[in-house]
Amino acid sequence: MARTPRHPVVAVMGHIDHGKSSLLDYIRKSHVTEGEAGGITQHVSAYVAEHEHEGVKRNITFLDTPGHEAFRALRARGAGAADVAILVVAADEGVKPQTVEAWKEIVSANVPFVVAFTKTDKNGADVERAKVSVLEAGIYLEGIGGSVPFASVSSKTGEGISELLDLVLLTTDLAELSADRDAFPSGFILESSQDPKRGVSATLIIKDGTLKTGMVVVTGNAFAPVRFIEDFQGKRAASLGPSEPAVVSGFNVLPKAGQLFTAVATKKEAERLLVSHDGKPDAAPTAADTEGKAVLPLVIKADVTGSVEAITGLVEKISHERVALRVLDAGVGSVVEGDVKTAAAAGGIIIAFHTSIEASARDLAERMQVPIETFTIIYELEKRVQDIVAERAPKARVEEVLGEMKIVKSFSTSGTKHVLGARYVSGKLSVGDQVRVIRRTLDLDKGKILNLQVARADVPDIHVEGEFGLQVESKTDIAPGDSLIAFRIVET
Repeated sequence: MARTPRHPVVAVMGHIDHGKSSLLDYIRKSHVTEGEAGGITQHVSAYVAEHEHEGVKRNITFLDTPGHEAFRALRARGAGAADVAILVVAADEGVKPQTVEAWKEIVSANVPFVVAFTKTDKNGADVERAKVSVLEAGIYLEGIGGSVPFASVSSKTGEGISELLDLVLLTTDLAELSADRDAFPSGFILESSQDPKRGVSATLIIKDGTLKTGMVVVTGNAFAPVRFIEDFQGKRAASLGPSEPAVVSGFNVLPKAGQLFTAVATKKEAERLLVSHDGKPDAAPTAADTEGKAVLPLVIKADVTGSVEAITGLVEKISHERVALRVLDAGVGSVVEGDVKTAAAAGGIIIAFHTSIEASARDLAERMQVPIETFTIIYELEKRVQDIVAERAPKARVEEVLGEMKIVKSFSTSGTKHVLGARYVSGKLSVGDQVRVIRRTLDLDKGKILNLQVARADVPDIHVEGEFGLQVESKTDIAPGDSLIAFRIVET
């Protein structure tokens, strides 16, 4: 069967504030066929843009995912998430830690990429300085010691975006992407969702073959007879080919983001494929080592499976020496009463990303005092969870050394009270301080300074060299040569 060229699937990645969403929005509004992108009402995190390159109109599919965490989740399941990546770097800020993370994900996936210097219209934008930060991060640009192509763009004015899309298509041509349009389709699940009216739906990215009505899609332990196909604009289509996003409804269970799919001609073939499916189920998450730690239980709810995967991945990365995170449940859909009860039973919190909270669930959460944290930006979610972890961390009680003295004479002892002569060694010694009694290297006992005197006059503290008298309360006899170390307990 003949293979023919296919258009690229492109992921836009980088630091959250560096213009990724603005770039995707501008391309959607200015390059989507017939300008109908503004009429898209359903949530489809992929769209097809059209760009004229060297006199020929060509298509590019853009993935609009939560970011490189979702990209990682897709790749972890074996999905070739994208054929080409655009790494955004803001011209006014240069490379940030998330830029480097995104770049490492691109390199790990062995995906060719283009650098887009964004926000060139802003005051303070300095593309040359941003280029230097890229080079310092180890990304070697074309013409500056490397081969990575780049373009300077403004998502506000549109300047440079046409050149950026030209570079994407040139990179595509070098990759020689191809597909067999006559084959049964295969690809990966970008995301899935559950809707009371539509049932379980999934957005598929077709990498090979053509999806047609009447086929049956199989992915993991899920399948769906293809009664109708919708393109990214929500329009019905009899068939969709390579590199196209396709929405299919009617799955028996919720497919997971990143799972590979294939399609067959009949339901019987689908059932046989499900029985003999050689894709292994996801390994059950291992319990965090909670010994000696406080536990922060989480219930995660999001709009689509891709978001759930991304958030779960972020949570697994967050670590604290005194707190262990535990995901009680993670799923797609609105926050419901059951989620509140699950969180309440474990003393946990609910994380809601791009999803609603049912009124009954909100009322129950208020009564049961279960926090519900809502987010629309994944990195804000990550920062908030880190803050909550820090708030939940049990305080560690440590001793802070205040000062030290050396005992030179014991004058008298009455019960637990000792009158002593001492020589100042270091720090500051004050009336009321707790002290440790140290003999050679042995820690004998704790005590308390009851009184301090210099030249038989009471003083509140000692903080300069010299000898002085003091009264200490201690159950242990204190002898010349012993050291007394003053300390206090502090919480960190």
